[in-house]
Amino acid sequence: MSKKGLFITFEGSEACGKSTQISLLAEKLRSFGFDPLLFREPGGTAAGEAIRHLLQHAPEGEALTPEAELLLFAASRAQLVREKILPALGAGRVVICDRFLDSTTVYQGVARRIPADVTAAINAFAVGDCLPDITFLLDLDHQTSISRMQASNRKPDRIERESPEFFEAVRRGYLNLAEKNPGRVHLIDASMTVEGIAETVLKKVESKLNI
Repeated sequence: MSKKGLFITFEGSEACGKSTQISLLAEKLRSFGFDPLLFREPGGTAAGEAIRHLLQHAPEGEALTPEAELLLFAASRAQLVREKILPALGAGRVVICDRFLDSTTVYQGVARRIPADVTAAINAFAVGDCLPDITFLLDLDHQTSISRMQASNRKPDRIERESPEFFEAVRRGYLNLAEKNPGRVHLIDASMTVEGIAETVLKKVESKLNI
């Protein structure tokens, strides 16, 4: 299936504002006459949502090993790519995904200390040649992330309960990814205003869509 659409992903640590920016971008694209499809990872399919529950909230997931965690994320992603994303892109749709393979590279590879070559091989097997056209990395320091999560009064999931050292590794991993992939990964200071971030995102997307 030939790829004709546009595949956009958002990455970043907890409470960086991904959901807000995805919603704003989707709203703007609809005003331009596009009909974007929105997905989240893990999830996006019936199987993926079941995996999401196991990874984040189910008591059975509390003792998951890093290796099992990595494979579960990959399984959810493999299903999403083939069931939803590739058909949508082949039909010329804009697809926006809250997290994708970069999250696995950073959270399971860097922060969980799984060897980079292993993580890369499993990522490649899961997604095939389905890679984002553009990735927005919303960079936020851990203390601000914690403050935002506390202010939301939302119960943290299994991964959100990890140590500060874990999330410092996540941030370093993301920044390294951005440095190595400047053509695809666009680094944005997530401490900017919501409006400022949205404007930066929209300009990049407009250039890709020739709006």
